[in-house]
Amino acid sequence: MAVSLFAGLMSGTSMDGVDAVLAEWPTAAASSPARPLGRAFVHLPMPASLRAELLALNSDGPGELHRAALAGNALARLYAEATHELLRRAGVSAAQVRALGAHGQTVRHRPQAFDGNGYTLQLLNGALLAELGGVDVVCDFRARDVAAGGQGAPLVPAFHAEAFGGHADTAVLNVGGIANLTLLPASRKEQPVRGFDCGPGNLLMDLWCEQHFGRPFDADGALAATGRVHPGLLRRLLADPFFSLAPPKSTGRDLFDARWLDEALAATAPGLPPADVLATLAELTAKAAIDALARHAAGTNELLVCGGGARNTHLMRRLAALAGPGVTVAGTAARGVEPDQVESLAFAWLARALCERRPGNLVEVTGARGPRVLGALYPA
Repeated sequence: MAVSLFAGLMSGTSMDGVDAVLAEWPTAAASSPARPLGRAFVHLPMPASLRAELLALNSDGPGELHRAALAGNALARLYAEATHELLRRAGVSAAQVRALGAHGQTVRHRPQAFDGNGYTLQLLNGALLAELGGVDVVCDFRARDVAAGGQGAPLVPAFHAEAFGGHADTAVLNVGGIANLTLLPASRKEQPVRGFDCGPGNLLMDLWCEQHFGRPFDADGALAATGRVHPGLLRRLLADPFFSLAPPKSTGRDLFDARWLDEALAATAPGLPPADVLATLAELTAKAAIDALARHAAGTNELLVCGGGARNTHLMRRLAALAGPGVTVAGTAARGVEPDQVESLAFAWLARALCERRPGNLVEVTGARGPRVLGALYPA
């Protein structure tokens, strides 16, 4: 059977690195799940200097335009390095890959703000990536949905529907820096696929770990497991209006940042031991997701977890405990897709959608005025 090859590259809100995957689809099928090709998956760590600059660009600062342009160039070089290593591992040439979908790095996300349209900004020099990588590049996926009045996020639910839908009522929880939830009804004829950002994922836990334990993240949730959840702090965090907003909704570092956490700590639990704060942040991620699931899809039988959070044993235990015995909680590996490959596969899927001039958004998810073909194409 003839296949088409597409690459997907993702650097998420956690900014820990770049994930790259090579996916194949039968050329005759317009809509079929992606299949990672052999060992064709690469993770490259984010250089510390680039990560620091990207984090700084999430806030106002001097020389932003100049610094953002150079950061976009640096990220394109890192993406190109990941692309070359991906092709080497897969044993294929750049000419054999139809296109690569590259997410870029979100540094501002303010849809529907200011002038009614607002904006979302993902840094990446797509032209430079096409020049260096030798593969057609599709990037800037979110802007078209925002132009059509949508949130521009989350974009992964359409891929989740193809990869994991069609069984019992299922939800997919992607726990990256931000956590987003996709609701997949057993029958799409009766209900549409829905999805939305449900709150912070690893973002605040990673921030706290780095500040107080000198580690980039809490491996397996081992540190959080030693702490105790502080009920007052948890209540204060969950009282943020974002959690009670009805979908469509999306968020990012524009809301959930160090200042947001520090203000809550100062008001409710100054001097709280660092392990207790970490335990409370893990509980925030888990409870916000399960509360959203109960509110919007109470009949869900299965919760599939992907992203870095699926590797956090403590977080997975808390999700299962809060979901209760009626919901099976498992990583997406149970359905044949490794948790750390799901998002990069989604952007390979989105690149394919653009090449075939098919919409990549779901209006029930983003709130856009209609289906839109997403992304900008930079030919190699």
